[in-house]
Amino acid sequence: MTTPLAVSLETVNLLYAVSAVLLVFGIKQLSSPRTARQGNFVAAAGMAIAVGITLFHPDVEKYGLMAVGIAVGTVIGVVSARAVKMTAIPQMVALFNGVGGGAVALIAAAEYHRLAPDLGALPVDVIAGILFGALVGSISFAGSLVAFGKLQELLPGRPLTFPGQIVVNGLLLVLAIACGVGAGVTENGIWIVLLIVLALVLGAAAVLPIGGADMPVVISLLNAFTGLAAASSGFVLGNNALIIGGTLVGASGTLLTILMGRAMNRSLANVLFGAFGAAPAAGPAAAPGASGDGAMVRQTTAEDTAVMLAYASQVMVVPGYGLAVAQAQHVTRELADLLEARGVRVRYAIHPVAGRMPGHMNVLLAEANVPYPALLDMDDANPELNRTDVALVVGANDVTNPAARSNPESPLYGMPILDVDHAKNVVVLKRSMNPGFAGIDNELYTNPKTAMLFGDAKDSLERLVAAVKAV
Repeated sequence: MTTPLAVSLETVNLLYAVSAVLLVFGIKQLSSPRTARQGNFVAAAGMAIAVGITLFHPDVEKYGLMAVGIAVGTVIGVVSARAVKMTAIPQMVALFNGVGGGAVALIAAAEYHRLAPDLGALPVDVIAGILFGALVGSISFAGSLVAFGKLQELLPGRPLTFPGQIVVNGLLLVLAIACGVGAGVTENGIWIVLLIVLALVLGAAAVLPIGGADMPVVISLLNAFTGLAAASSGFVLGNNALIIGGTLVGASGTLLTILMGRAMNRSLANVLFGAFGAAPAAGPAAAPGASGDGAMVRQTTAEDTAVMLAYASQVMVVPGYGLAVAQAQHVTRELADLLEARGVRVRYAIHPVAGRMPGHMNVLLAEANVPYPALLDMDDANPELNRTDVALVVGANDVTNPAARSNPESPLYGMPILDVDHAKNVVVLKRSMNPGFAGIDNELYTNPKTAMLFGDAKDSLERLVAAVKAV
């Protein structure tokens, strides 16, 4: 029985196609900072059409719970977008991705309960879609929550491992698949419940042994999982928008995972099973002036650095997560404007995995209205670093470590880095000599051409601004 609001299924599918086109176009525009804002609006419009036309689907009969869900989701989305700081965006992405995976798992469970009496007559693709959605959606939900916990520092960022962990995880997967088979050949709902419970445990267990430095790759992979699970639920529900949107998310997440792995010169297997960052227990935190192995470093002052910057021909700013934590993007732009007014050419070197997610530094600097042409990716920045008078490293750590090129014993060895040590002079803005997110000491800091300016990044930059004005 349909409601008076219902329209024909052909009309619904037509508007689903329109929403899918808008989503594709919006995602395409996200590839450039110049069009990213517009792309967000276009993609959001596509999703609004998809949600709106679903209310007029011939099979929809009750609107109460849907209205409550839309209202709650809208409030959470608006509050999150306005209240969450840029430094917490990766956590929010992980959390929202987990919510998507959890929603797919709940849909799978509900559809299994609804269709169980007719299980024997259901097409194989419907049964497979239900089971796949329950398995992968649950893994994505639990894994995303663990990733959120690590990024939010509710859980230790280091890998949490125990002997035989890979075997245990493999056993969990086998048992979950066995429960899926049981759910597919019987009408007993206990099998789908066991499948979801085992998948939740597997999702958490699979992410716990992954270090915090690899969380961007893990989040991207889990995002792909959620997309594929959503596409499978689209087949179950006969919803073209879910099929198209889920497939897009799955494909883009998979591609991004591969590209990020290449940027770190590490395979996906190494990310998932390598326990990167599980270094031996560290001793006391290194004090300013000494590296973790006791080697001395050269300290500098804001006044000396200001003279160096003011009389340079080219300065390369290398931003990292420390810039994001200090919310120092605006004062960075202020310093750049002062230097450019003195005839200094200022550029920005952006590593593909700087920060906590791809594009993190680009978004921060765009927020400060840094001109897009001044942002150089790694391949363009490295040749320029050879011609740079001063490389100003603001909070970047692992992506500038020369050990990735020179030390075969280092876990970073082989990872493409920004060749900051090729600049004539290097100034590093850092709170202390503690290692970065990967837990590895940076050989750059003991390089004779490197000077350390210790302190909060924003405070240090403000002191540099004042000192440059006084030069």
